[in-house]
Amino acid sequence: MRQSAAPDRPGATHRRLLQRRRSWQLPGMTGFPLTLLAAVAAVAAQLLAPLAVRPVAAQPIDSVWIKANYRKVEARVPMRDGVKLLTSIYVPRDTAGKRFPFLMTRTPYSAQPYGEAIRGTLGPSSNPRFARDGYVFVVQDVRGRYLSEGNFTSMTPHNPAKKPGDVDESTDAYDTIEWLLKNVTPNNGRVGIHGGSWPGFYATASCIDAHPALVACSPQAPMTDVWMGDDNFHNGAFLLAHNFTFFYRFGRPDGSPPGVERGSRLSIGPDAYQYYLNLGPVGPAARRIMPRDSAPVWYEFVPHVTYDEYNKARDISRFVKNMKPAMLIVGGLFDTEDLAGPWRTWRGVERLSPNNNARIIVGPWSHGGWGRGDANALGPQRFGSASLGVYFRDSVEYPFFVHHLKGGPDPKLAEATVFETGRNVWRQYEQFPPADAAPRALYFHAGGKLSFSAPAAATGAAAYDSYVSDPMKPVPTMDRIEGQGMPRDYIVADQRYASRRPDVLTYVSDVLTEDITIAGPIVPKLHVATSGTDADFMVKLIDVQPDNAPNLKDDEQGFVRAGAQFLIRGEPFRARYRRSWEKPIPFTPNVPDSLAFEMPDVNHTFLKGHRIMVQVQSTWFPFVDRNPQTFVRDIFEAKPSDYKAATMRVYHVPAKASRIEVRTLR
Repeated sequence: MRQSAAPDRPGATHRRLLQRRRSWQLPGMTGFPLTLLAAVAAVAAQLLAPLAVRPVAAQPIDSVWIKANYRKVEARVPMRDGVKLLTSIYVPRDTAGKRFPFLMTRTPYSAQPYGEAIRGTLGPSSNPRFARDGYVFVVQDVRGRYLSEGNFTSMTPHNPAKKPGDVDESTDAYDTIEWLLKNVTPNNGRVGIHGGSWPGFYATASCIDAHPALVACSPQAPMTDVWMGDDNFHNGAFLLAHNFTFFYRFGRPDGSPPGVERGSRLSIGPDAYQYYLNLGPVGPAARRIMPRDSAPVWYEFVPHVTYDEYNKARDISRFVKNMKPAMLIVGGLFDTEDLAGPWRTWRGVERLSPNNNARIIVGPWSHGGWGRGDANALGPQRFGSASLGVYFRDSVEYPFFVHHLKGGPDPKLAEATVFETGRNVWRQYEQFPPADAAPRALYFHAGGKLSFSAPAAATGAAAYDSYVSDPMKPVPTMDRIEGQGMPRDYIVADQRYASRRPDVLTYVSDVLTEDITIAGPIVPKLHVATSGTDADFMVKLIDVQPDNAPNLKDDEQGFVRAGAQFLIRGEPFRARYRRSWEKPIPFTPNVPDSLAFEMPDVNHTFLKGHRIMVQVQSTWFPFVDRNPQTFVRDIFEAKPSDYKAATMRVYHVPAKASRIEVRTLR
């Protein structure tokens, strides 16, 4: 049920713990015992605290402040199979009789800095309130990464039927927590875990059959199913620009000793479009550029181009049973990396662990955008004047952990808190999509029309629209030359450049006479044909601004908003998988066929005076790798001669009514 808009400003603040100086020891580790002089000073400070003059502004949290207020300890924590994981632990210097909970993150991206060097931030979203309150902060290199022992496995499959000695990410988290509780004192027996992106996967995995002390968990933009809708593939289409440079230097070969990894990225120059076009087919290019010993993770996943058992086992949302910790799942409506992960994780927990009562919050954010700054703008888009980042960090994330780890007030978060773009307000829901969201369909019509009414009968050429897709001249990701193939703002970019191309079909509604809110996933159902034997189809939902829309007063770039076509959601579909994710099949040239797929959720209002637009195209480069449009067993191994132009048809007659199915709120 739809409810009122949530507040824009942070809620009531929580009392900060007094910062008192005192030193203490971890059992079996080097420490500084409390001296008599320090004890006297501590008592005096406590007695005089009420008389002290409070500073106007708190000292900023940085490595100097953290070193003064926390002790850092590095430990090699043993797992049940004998492998030891490098774990950095930051403990308050001043306990003053307090018992602190743990806040932990497990990462494949390094627990650096190592040795005596100190991190500059601590805790979720680097929110300084956590460090000032006092927690024991834990950062761990996961198995096989950096200074941890063992072999690394990409998206380690969960083992639901473990025998004694078997390990996965659930057991590694369990063993780490058990060790922390026994060796880091004083603690209050409560543990929270958080992580964004790949660490978000580890946060989710840690909560399956979790240690009883693990009571709060926040997977943020969690990698969840990297073949179906997150980092590596979307509906079978490979995210070329995101992955090719990322995995260039990622991982170490099995059996290698722990050590700091280079982690460098491939230099592609100022024009990503031209670089990737010159690269040619992905498989041979990777073998030229990436030696196996420097890119082992690449060579682990690239043989699995279908949704085979390898990929299915890495969908962590299939295994989220017996989830006892409270869950706060975080996502961005405009996340270019893990757009689907938060939704899949939340719905998996709701389905498989119905007693968990997991919460989800999704804002108009890029990947991890909620953790920094105001987070109320992306590219040319503005989402109101209130600080959406501060709202999340201080009124959602912070009280969630304080409640579960320190017994603070219950923030009473809604089941789903989802930002409504267009109107630019927070909404709280008992379920999402909302129960009163009615199923409707936006139909394609001849002449580029888009309507909620089904098409009437038509014959001959009027039965379909067509375009020539040339993989040697693909539609670019954005209308600019830049050195990234998947920049953060492509996902909200103005699509006027695409509307002008002959290889993009554009369907647009009449000017709206009332507001229309679309809430939930979007399901394109297309009737298509190709003169080739394979094809991709990209579908984009777009909000067309009025022709008299004014420019923003504070926009120094002078972006022309009148008539702008802002992308709301766009997704590729590799049509060889239209019958089966596991067994691709070719098209029969020029024979009509059909396909359907699901695009991640939106919560957007098309305002009165705007228009709704849908675009269909077959390339979106180099965001998505090129389909040769000739059916081959493995597109990564296509030959240059396989890449051929093809004529695509999209039908819009009653028997073949192409459309996108949505849920609307009036």
